[in-house]
Amino acid sequence: MKPGRRRAAAMVTLATLLLVPSLPSASAEYAKPTPQAELNKLTKQAAALNKAYRGQLQDLEEIRVQAKKATDRSTGLKRALAKAEREVAEYAQTTYMGGSLDSVQLFGMDGPGGASLLGSAATMSHLASQRAHQLERVRELVVNAKKAKKAAEAKIDSMKREIKNLQSKRRKMEGLLAKYGFQTPSGSAGLTSRMVSVRDAVLQRFPMPYNYGCLRRGDPGDHGSGRACDFMMSTGGAMPNQIDMERGDALAQWAISNGASVGIMYIIWKQRYYDVRTGTGWRPMSDRGGNTANHWDHVHVSVF
Repeated sequence: MKPGRRRAAAMVTLATLLLVPSLPSASAEYAKPTPQAELNKLTKQAAALNKAYRGQLQDLEEIRVQAKKATDRSTGLKRALAKAEREVAEYAQTTYMGGSLDSVQLFGMDGPGGASLLGSAATMSHLASQRAHQLERVRELVVNAKKAKKAAEAKIDSMKREIKNLQSKRRKMEGLLAKYGFQTPSGSAGLTSRMVSVRDAVLQRFPMPYNYGCLRRGDPGDHGSGRACDFMMSTGGAMPNQIDMERGDALAQWAISNGASVGIMYIIWKQRYYDVRTGTGWRPMSDRGGNTANHWDHVHVSVF
């Protein structure tokens, strides 16, 4: 390369390293309170409502799950952004401490040390490229983190509205609870008498080739209080075949049709739920992570 071209290349390299656009700031955006504190507060209110309504309110639980997922994503991106910003700052500090080519060196590249200086210029070009890549990653994180925070705030607002809606129905709910009364587990099975009646009615009408499960000691929900049973439609978390799926559909429909007379509170089946207390019909559930968690392999029935 001719001396003039070498000199120009080195000048461009230095300029590239030093004139990379500045890092976008997200500190002002995240100086505001995060959705996590609000979610914690609303989760406590939801727990109080569940207790008052004698069991998990499925509409409210679904919104809480969605809000938690959105909040976790927002929190994760916020942490990733803070880490990336620190890395860029540390990288810039290391680069400057390592030294750079000054103007005297650049214009002396035609001398005996020219080859060495050109090597330094190549290194600078590489460092500039790395820094530009890091800055672009931070810019993307800033955009994604802002979007995630807005999404989390929207889910939080939905949860607030649902809590307010359910609180407004409390008098109606108390009448429903009074109709069925309060039962405690009894007998060796650890189930309430109402759950025993519902379980036996199901077993009289539907074959259970894959068995069923009811009491789950230590469970904070209805299984732990003896007010829920899972009627299996497959084994090992497998997706049911057509015959078993139709049996599950029939069982769920029987529970809906006869729920008022036998005291069924809600049904969960095929990643959706039917809550008698809220009267909203079948509602979809968020993905909980598998066929069992999503209730594809069993019909869950809870009673008052």
